[in-house]
Amino acid sequence: MGVSVLTISSLLAAADPRALAIADTSRQGLTYSDLRVLVDRIHRMLGLYRLKSTDTVAFALRNGPETAALFVALVTYCRVAPLNPGATRDEIAFALRDLEATALVTSNGAHEAISAAEECGVPRMLLVPAGTGAFELKSESPPRTSLALHSPPGADDIAMLLHTSGTTARPKLVPITQRNLALSTRGVVDSLQLSPSDTCLSLMPLFHVHGIVAGLLASLAAGAAVCVAPGFKAAAFFSWLDSSRATWYTAVPTIHQAILVRARHNRDALDRSKLRFIRSCSSALYPSVYSELGSVFGVPVLNAYGMTEAAHQISSVRLPGAPCATVGHGSGPEIAIMDSQGGLLPPGEVGEIVLRGEQIMTGYLQPEGANESAFRNGWFRTGDEGFQDSDGALFLVGRLKEMINCGGEKISPHEVEEALLLHPGVDEAVAFAWPHPMLGEAVAAAIVIREGWQVGERDLLRAASQRLSRRKLPGRLFFVTEIPRGPTGKLQRIGMAERLGAVAPCPVIA
Repeated sequence: MGVSVLTISSLLAAADPRALAIADTSRQGLTYSDLRVLVDRIHRMLGLYRLKSTDTVAFALRNGPETAALFVALVTYCRVAPLNPGATRDEIAFALRDLEATALVTSNGAHEAISAAEECGVPRMLLVPAGTGAFELKSESPPRTSLALHSPPGADDIAMLLHTSGTTARPKLVPITQRNLALSTRGVVDSLQLSPSDTCLSLMPLFHVHGIVAGLLASLAAGAAVCVAPGFKAAAFFSWLDSSRATWYTAVPTIHQAILVRARHNRDALDRSKLRFIRSCSSALYPSVYSELGSVFGVPVLNAYGMTEAAHQISSVRLPGAPCATVGHGSGPEIAIMDSQGGLLPPGEVGEIVLRGEQIMTGYLQPEGANESAFRNGWFRTGDEGFQDSDGALFLVGRLKEMINCGGEKISPHEVEEALLLHPGVDEAVAFAWPHPMLGEAVAAAIVIREGWQVGERDLLRAASQRLSRRKLPGRLFFVTEIPRGPTGKLQRIGMAERLGAVAPCPVIA
């Protein structure tokens, strides 16, 4: 990639001005010409408020075309910090202080965000929709009469600031430069072979790197259309698929599972579907879900691997597809497998996945000391366990911190979940560590039973025992109507026992 496309502004510059850029699920919205006019107008307003490229503007807004357009306007002018609009006042206040935010953009009814901004003394801007995709920004303080001097962001300037979704420790603040973001975006475009004829149905939150890079920026960089849904609603998905005429969508596995539950009631929409592939990223896709997606939609399912510190995409399966077990070949960063002593392992050996290259962040901004364990011998440590085959394809084994240490034996929760999901009456399953008086940890699992089925614990464990050894079988099952998840829909195994209100130790396994 040349220097000319290492900022988001230059990456988005080549699209046909008449083509649809950002729209709602009915394809009503902004052309590329409309988007450029809107972005120029917002840039002028930000200049009148004396904002500079080094200032950080946060936003806490629900998904929609206006939020997508705002992101584009901000990321091409200054540092942008997307926040979860469903977060509490304390969570938003923590983020604003940690970011040293210059301003917060929010909506009229966002009481938690407004209250947090007042507490932190951060000036607020109100986003007021002005037609699908278009908006005005209103501030309580009057603008200046002349524009501030402004230099457009360069390749090594910070484009976006995101907090990692920590479950047991203080969230880490990740600085993503224009270069990082442009390289990752280009990697998605290339691996998916996106073109101006494509339309993405955007389901992922626009406060998460998955939705921002893969859904929004990759579409715009390809000169394609992105139809932004108002968050994910399983009951509305097939209607959106129909009206948007989407050629692809990207989501976490739990969203794919929710879609499959409704598929049998939407045969007409499936028959009219224009999808050419489905992308899955951000957590492991079970083989059973992979197979069912491919069977129901009749298109390739492309597994990808990404994380915030890599500005999203690290590797991806390319068309025409590959087996579910792999997350494909690298799409930019250099990938290696490292042992516990810091040595690099040969193909086929399991160890920690490590990364390096221009796409990877150079270090966390907060908290102090976070980088001491994050890098080793010049490589960034992902915390994920996996291996590469002789052809360089990457295979994930699990998250190191989520491994269940049962009397010294390391058990992957993914293996347990796959065995449980093979039972036709199980809709969802998540395995996690459970306190054990002798072994330290044992396996527990939360189960959602499929509608219309009655499945007992004994029957489920008997079926799972065909695939799992005695030690790997859950010593405790929780039958729940819904599995607790993080704000982006990802399963959070760490702390699952506490979230389920379970405190007693697991029964002793013989």
